[in-house]
Amino acid sequence: MKKLLGLAAVLLTLTACSTVPAGHVGIKVFLLGGAKGVDHEELGVGRYWIGWNEELYLFPTFMQNFEWTTDSRPGSENDESISFQTIDGMVANADVGVSYSIDATKVSTIFETYRRGVAEITDTFLRNMIRDSLVKQASNKPIEYIYGAGKSEMMTKVQEEVSVLVKERGIIINQIYWIGEIRVPEVVKTAIDAKIEATQKSQQRANEVATAKAEADKKIEEARGQAESLLKVAEAQAKANKLVASSLTPELVQYFSLEKWDGKLPTFTGSSAIPMIQLPN
Repeated sequence: MKKLLGLAAVLLTLTACSTVPAGHVGIKVFLLGGAKGVDHEELGVGRYWIGWNEELYLFPTFMQNFEWTTDSRPGSENDESISFQTIDGMVANADVGVSYSIDATKVSTIFETYRRGVAEITDTFLRNMIRDSLVKQASNKPIEYIYGAGKSEMMTKVQEEVSVLVKERGIIINQIYWIGEIRVPEVVKTAIDAKIEATQKSQQRANEVATAKAEADKKIEEARGQAESLLKVAEAQAKANKLVASSLTPELVQYFSLEKWDGKLPTFTGSSAIPMIQLPN
C-alpha cells in the first residue's frame, strides 16, 4: 500500500495542471514515445493535466503588435530596424511595425511549421519575410520614389505579398506599416528636399501665371460685353432715328411746331426768321 502511495506521489510530481487563459489556444506536444510530436487538437480555454512526457504551448488569438526600431520600444530591445537598397545603389533604413492575429483553427499547423512560440515566430520568421519583401520592392525603385510619393505604395505591396505567404499557415496580417520617416543618407535627403522645394516654387509660379491670365481673360470678356452692349444700343438708336426720319413730312413738322407754339409771332424778321405758319400767296 505504501509503495502504491509512493508511486502515486511520484506520478503527481511528474504531472501538472496547466491553464489555457482567455484569448489563447493551447497545443500539447508529446516529447517521447511512438506518439511524440504535435497533438492536432487545439485546446480551448480551461485547465489541463500536462504529463511528464508532454509540453503545453500557448498561442494568443487576439491582435498582436510588434515593432522593429532603432530604439528600445516595446518588443524592440535593440536596433532591429530594417535596411534595404534601392535601384540606384542607395541604402535606406526604416522602423517597421506589424499587427496580426493567429487563426485559432490553425495553431497546430503554425507550430508544426515553425516549432516556435509566437514571439520567436514574429521576431525571426515574420520579420525576415517583411525584410525580404522590402528589399525586393526597393530593388527596382529609385531612392527619390521611396523617400517621397512611393513610400505608401511600396508598403502596400509588401503587405499584400507577406499576407499571401502567411495566410495558409494561419497568420492573418492586419497591417504592416512604417514608423516615422525613412532614413536616407544626409546628402541624398538634402538633394531631394531641394528638388521638392524647387518643384513647389515652380508650381506656385505656374499657379500665379494661371491666376493672372484668368483675371486678364475676365477683364477682356467684361470689356467685350460692354462694347457689344454699347454697339447694340447705338444700332437700336440709329434704327430708331432712321424710322423717325423716314416718317417726317413738312405737314407733320408744322404740326409739331404748332403744338410747341406759345401763340406769339416772331419779334424779328428777315431771312433767318422761321415762320410758324406758311401763309398762302
